[in-house]
Amino acid sequence: MPGFEPLSLDVIYAVTDGVGHITFNRPKQRNALTFEMYATVAQICSTVPPDGSLRALVISGAGGKAFAAGTDISLFRDFKGAEDGLAYEARMEIILGKIEACPVPTIAALSGACTGGGAAIAACCDMRIGTADLKFGFPIARTLGNCLSAASLAKLVSLIGPAKVTEMIFLSRLLDADEAKALDLITEVHASHDAVVARALAMARDVAGLAPLTLRVTKELLRRVRLEGAGAKDHDMVALAYGSSDFREGLESFLAKRPPQWQGR
Repeated sequence: MPGFEPLSLDVIYAVTDGVGHITFNRPKQRNALTFEMYATVAQICSTVPPDGSLRALVISGAGGKAFAAGTDISLFRDFKGAEDGLAYEARMEIILGKIEACPVPTIAALSGACTGGGAAIAACCDMRIGTADLKFGFPIARTLGNCLSAASLAKLVSLIGPAKVTEMIFLSRLLDADEAKALDLITEVHASHDAVVARALAMARDVAGLAPLTLRVTKELLRRVRLEGAGAKDHDMVALAYGSSDFREGLESFLAKRPPQWQGR
């Protein structure tokens, strides 16, 4: 992405033909996430250029063994007590909020371990597909003994329901690929890391060819409905779509039986 300076060298980012690809690149550490890696993803998601040069984002982990195995546990050694925990969860809420509010569609290509903070990032993406060896969850009751914030629990509940979230955390159990697909947490299962990344990029290219404002408005309204219910305000988003040049282009191209030329405005 022109002009983008990554905060972390452990995150690789490239844009090709309107599709951005974020790769967590600490394979020897199972892509355990540092604070700089979290901040880099949040920065990419919150600084999408308005010129339409980015239409979709894919997030994956390098190495094929893990999407991301949570926050690097060594970072917790400096925690002294409750205040550090509160600050960490507040920071995570901001980061995850920026990922969820990214104005372009996001696709998570999940391979192997997708736990803790990695699972939280995946949950914030719009679409998720995985490998047959996927393990998804938050095994905190048998590892750190910490907790998830209310915001993170609410997001998980919206995806897989309160009973499954309770079971997953209370039993410290990881969901496998078949169960994740049955719960619609992921929509596709692929045999290998290379296959799932290739499929995610192909999906992103398909997304990149569709009306960007339709996708942006739908994404934002789904976020508002999750947070506020069916009474969520929508006037600004409806006006954005119907008042756009793209709406006029879609109408005229449909009537003229020609492919639309979407501009994102």
